[in-house]
Amino acid sequence: MLNPPQTTQGLRLRRRTLQGCLCLLLPGVWWGTAQSQVSGVSSPNAAYSRPEVAALKGVVPTAPVRLRVWGFEVYDARLWTPAGFRHGQALQFPFALELQYLRKLEGAAIASRSIDEMRRIGSFSDAQAQTWLAAMRELFPNVSAGERITGVNLPGEGAEFWVNGQRVGLVKDPAFARLFFGIWLDERTSEPKMRNQLLQGLSP
Repeated sequence: MLNPPQTTQGLRLRRRTLQGCLCLLLPGVWWGTAQSQVSGVSSPNAAYSRPEVAALKGVVPTAPVRLRVWGFEVYDARLWTPAGFRHGQALQFPFALELQYLRKLEGAAIASRSIDEMRRIGSFSDAQAQTWLAAMRELFPNVSAGERITGVNLPGEGAEFWVNGQRVGLVKDPAFARLFFGIWLDERTSEPKMRNQLLQGLSP
């Protein structure tokens, strides 16, 4: 039996509901039913320049990992790592985590969910949470398809963030960097499958 035609009002309500769900996404993690898959890119190590990784001499990108939620493509994630990189000692190396979005997401929601997921990786005070949340809300914009946010680990200093190749700021706190990048790289991540895919081929 064919489904009855949907009204314009019904379609708008369905679209708003979907957008509300997607606003809960962190740009690297979906908690629950998401499945991450390696995207079909023919040459993940193709030679091209990224301003955000230009200072990281000799880094090469890993194969991108695509996150899909209920059939909707959300983003492609990849690491840029130097020679000799060992993921078990990741914070001792300068590296970048690039997230290229495939749909709209709100920066404020990304920041709030980041704090929630950082608590899975380690403990921190309410004062630290408020400081880090304010910093991320200032740094993370609303994003649309094709835009990217890149976090660069600066060992012993903190995490530097770039948006579409433009530097937007630095969270000068090594504890923040450890917990933030741990969302994707730590064994306690809520997305172990994505972690395994991102780290595939890298030394432990």
